[in-house]
Amino acid sequence: MCVVYGLNYLDKTSISYASVMGIKKDIGLVGDNYQWLGSMFYFGYIAWEYPTNRLLQRLPLGKYSSFNVIMWGATLACFAAVSNFAGAVAVRFFLGVFESAVTPGFALLTSQWYTKAEQGTRVGIWFSFNGWAQIFGGLVAYAISKGTTQHPASLAGWKIVFLFIGLLTSTIGVIFLFVVPDSQLNARWLSKGDRILAIERVRINQQGIGNKHFKMYQLREALIDPLTWAFVFYALVADIPNGGISNFFSQLITSFGYTSEQSLLYGTPGGIVEVVALVVCGYLGDRYKNRILIATSGLVIAILGMALIVGLPLKSNSGRLAGYYLTQSSPTPFVAFLSLIASNVAGYTKKTTVAALYLIGYCIGNIIGPQVFRPKDAPRYVPAEITIIACWAVCLVDMFFIYWYCRRQNSKKAAIRAQAGYVKLENQEFLDLTDRENPEFVYTL
Repeated sequence: MCVVYGLNYLDKTSISYASVMGIKKDIGLVGDNYQWLGSMFYFGYIAWEYPTNRLLQRLPLGKYSSFNVIMWGATLACFAAVSNFAGAVAVRFFLGVFESAVTPGFALLTSQWYTKAEQGTRVGIWFSFNGWAQIFGGLVAYAISKGTTQHPASLAGWKIVFLFIGLLTSTIGVIFLFVVPDSQLNARWLSKGDRILAIERVRINQQGIGNKHFKMYQLREALIDPLTWAFVFYALVADIPNGGISNFFSQLITSFGYTSEQSLLYGTPGGIVEVVALVVCGYLGDRYKNRILIATSGLVIAILGMALIVGLPLKSNSGRLAGYYLTQSSPTPFVAFLSLIASNVAGYTKKTTVAALYLIGYCIGNIIGPQVFRPKDAPRYVPAEITIIACWAVCLVDMFFIYWYCRRQNSKKAAIRAQAGYVKLENQEFLDLTDRENPEFVYTL
């Protein structure tokens, strides 16, 4: 899961490396063509997000996930054959279609195999491989760029990047097919007794291990639950900065006064910051049973980093670069909420619906994000940077609302359980009840 999720990030952001390796000139990108390529990935993602969540519920989870990994790797490799803007649009769109399954699929796998007390750390670990991918991708792109400059090849450097990463992804997808089971019931590497134990250990989650039947009342509940829309609002607003930074980080670094090749290399420490922030916040959130408030620390650090980029003078290259590194701690709340969808949303139809809506919000934010980096604002992109700070500030308010709402719901459920005559249903944990209809359900903070 960790390796696949790292490749998921690397595949969709490889275009940022290509942007400083000659792709704009080679395929004739003009005006805001590059901005639209950044957004096009998320048009494909948003178009297929809800259908893919329904398929994740209906089809074998492990097999369907691996199919998508293999296909998005093959799609990325096709980028090497692109010769114009139209071809690049098609590749980016279908890359989004196939990658739309990975995040909700991994959230389901995490809720299926781990207890609530473990989920925050586990999600933080596999999501942190975005950072490892940034380190790996930057080093690979730098090596290819250097190599093709010193020893010209028949293929442009950016084409080699897409071929290498795409074929690597498809290979890992084949391995994923044979290693990751659909559930505890068909895990080849567990004995029959261990499979039963694996199911029993997640009884405490009050969510079961999956249900393939679509339940309309759970869909309705998802659509009227304030918590759903608080999650969606966060994903939308927080990913406006993400969409901009992930597609423009190489160009942002060159705006600090570094060369194109240096930008590939100097972007890698940002991955280290992301890894440390996600793993530490995930661990501390589970240890102190407060994922939401601990995750705010990453966002506060990111706001400080962007303030340094905006406020420091152009000659302060190292200070502005340090500010960029600090912005890489910003995913901590997004990951915390992804783990909370696994922990705090029960009922399989409701869970897949909320996950789909959350990621649709993520897509809309990422579609908007590249558009705030306007060509006329280059090289500093000050309006975009101020927009990013404002978005993150609004996100902090939303986080405190979610924290308050979950505490309030826990108090209501405790009052129901304390009533005289309250009786818990037998095997209630495996009845596929939603979080709102199950009095035994306790929201993780």
